Amino acid sequence: MAVPKSKVSKQRRNKRAANWKLSAPNLSECPQCHELKQSHKVCPFCGYYKGEQIVVEKEKKEE
Repeated sequence: MAVPKSKVSKQRRNKRAANWKLSAPNLSECPQCHELKQSHKVCPFCGYYKGEQIVVEKEKKEE
């Protein structure tokens, strides 16, 4: 059975966990509408991906 040679202090243990942080997503410019979007995703503004329209916008109803 593995036994540690010496005690690991709380400070040393917590320093290891402090390096787990999230990074901001990389954004790229949409070639159709030139808005910023996430890479490898459909553009939420125009609905295009790799030059093809994937999402079709619904027409707004006037009431």
